[in-house]
Amino acid sequence: MSAAFSRVQIPPKEVYTCADYAALPEGAPYQLIGGKLVMTPSPSTRHQAVLRRLGVKMANFVDEKGVGAVYFAPVDVYLQETAVYQPDIAFVFRDRFAIIEAEKINGAPDLVVEILSPSTAYYDLREKFKIYARCGVKEYWIVDPIEKSIELYAGKEGKFIQVARAEETGRVVSGVLEGFSVELEEIFVDAP
Repeated sequence: MSAAFSRVQIPPKEVYTCADYAALPEGAPYQLIGGKLVMTPSPSTRHQAVLRRLGVKMANFVDEKGVGAVYFAPVDVYLQETAVYQPDIAFVFRDRFAIIEAEKINGAPDLVVEILSPSTAYYDLREKFKIYARCGVKEYWIVDPIEKSIELYAGKEGKFIQVARAEETGRVVSGVLEGFSVELEEIFVDAP
């Protein structure tokens, strides 16, 4: 945590809003989840390695096809008055670039990837899961570096339906990014 951030006082409140979140200093290690400021510590090296492998693969595919843009955490995604998340990976189709602003993504990305960490898994699997679905995320990937698994959920009428799951080996295929797939063995390698 930076010295500048450690001097900032956050007044206690019952429910924090997007305005409160926007007033935090740049780089503050928080997400706004259910009206609470939830501190999210730096991810582990294993988490970062999985993010790099999957993120580079997805970004290269998107750039090659010219279909949209991929963003990596930390980027703020404003979803509701009490929900500002920083997904590990967020993809937005080109025809929806209007939601991409200079400081944030203002609305639901088309595809979101969350890589589970001990400090954030509960939120990724519960609160954020529900809000992403309710706000219109079309596809949600939950990546577990410990279990070496990927689960894919498709958004339908404000809910997610699991459409794929693979553990340790196999392939997952995106239903949103046509032609994009991932071999688990490429993402979950032991070496950094």
